[in-house]
Amino acid sequence: MKLYHVSDNPNITEFIPRITERKDMQQEKGLVWAVDEQNMVNFFTPRQCPRVYYRAVEATTDEDIGKFFSSSARHCIAIESKHFENMAKATIYLYELDPLSFTSTDKSGADGPGYYISEQAQIPLSVTRLDNLFERLFERNVEVRILPNLHQLKDAVIASTLQGGMMRTGLAQPIS
Repeated sequence: MKLYHVSDNPNITEFIPRITERKDMQQEKGLVWAVDEQNMVNFFTPRQCPRVYYRAVEATTDEDIGKFFSSSARHCIAIESKHFENMAKATIYLYELDPLSFTSTDKSGADGPGYYISEQAQIPLSVTRLDNLFERLFERNVEVRILPNLHQLKDAVIASTLQGGMMRTGLAQPIS
């Protein structure tokens, strides 16, 4: 298994555990976060870009595949149209981390969002610069959607049989 941290910072030499802001996790322990190879594409956007991500999993119905995908792809990233130009110009860095000290946060196994945590500082094994993020997503057979507002899609994904959600919700356009 390979684990990654995706960042817009090209100069990280060590990941130091930090206290999480998530209320559903212990606040007294510092953590280093990583994501698995299957789900790292959910982070192939500029950091401050709100996005809805979703993918078909074993439990996904044919009806939901027909409703949520317009191609053979079974993974999708949707961003707001106001972030299109920033995404087209953005560069991100993919840091590979040693998986040995990480544990999964997923309660749903292989169909979860692929997040891993470690309480230990991490030295990256490698770093890869990624430009042209739309192309990087297309190379990985990820469908991309550009929408004026993400909230309706987010609600539909959450109510579906897909695995997915929304990141950077607080930066999204208000519900219209």
